[in-house]
Amino acid sequence: MTDKSGGGGAPRQLKVRVKTAKKRTASSTRWLQRHLNDPYVARARREGWRSRAAFKLIEMDDKYKLLKPGQRVVDLGCAPGGWCQVAAERVKSADGNPRVVGIDYLDVDPIPGVIILKKDFLDEDAPQVLFDALQGEKADVVLSDMAAPTTGHHKTDHLRTIHLCEVAAEFAREVLRPGGSFVAKVFRGGTENELLAGLKRDYASVAHVKPPSSRQESVEMYVVARGFRGVQVEAAEDGDE
Repeated sequence: MTDKSGGGGAPRQLKVRVKTAKKRTASSTRWLQRHLNDPYVARARREGWRSRAAFKLIEMDDKYKLLKPGQRVVDLGCAPGGWCQVAAERVKSADGNPRVVGIDYLDVDPIPGVIILKKDFLDEDAPQVLFDALQGEKADVVLSDMAAPTTGHHKTDHLRTIHLCEVAAEFAREVLRPGGSFVAKVFRGGTENELLAGLKRDYASVAHVKPPSSRQESVEMYVVARGFRGVQVEAAEDGDE
């Protein structure tokens, strides 16, 4: 891979026009044409990233300095592996001492320095499987690019993705070491009040971010929470009265 700093844009390229095929709808044709003409798609192929989504993490990390050599990282919903690639490179993870763990119910081809778990993160035993993969160590960063399959109904899609974010946030609360970071996808409109309040309680800094590589027409955003305070005692036990 080359030029992985995330700096600069992709060189101009000739626009690809896609003809409508008999078995392809007009909307599918428009999506394919947009995809083929996306400079980030071309750049991802050129630099060896698994998907254009890699640039979203690159851009957020360049801004917030989330990933550092030697850290342990968990990537929730990691397919096809672009974020794992970025994380493994930036924390200097290697096969002999893997420091990145990814989980997804979809197949993910092997990535050097990454432990890939084929499992649905929403399965009841998934957190324990991830804990075991970390070999008893706390994580420094928890990443989640998970999004529920869209229905076309904005409110429903928003609530389903917020649920994934809530589950990811609770997992991060259990697995992160103090000072750690949590990054998760949300939809435009940001996080729900209860979730946002919990993040502000648990982290020193919480921000909503739309990376430059996120398509402008997309409703996706990311919440970036830094400076995990550690698990707090939520209620003092009753003392003698």
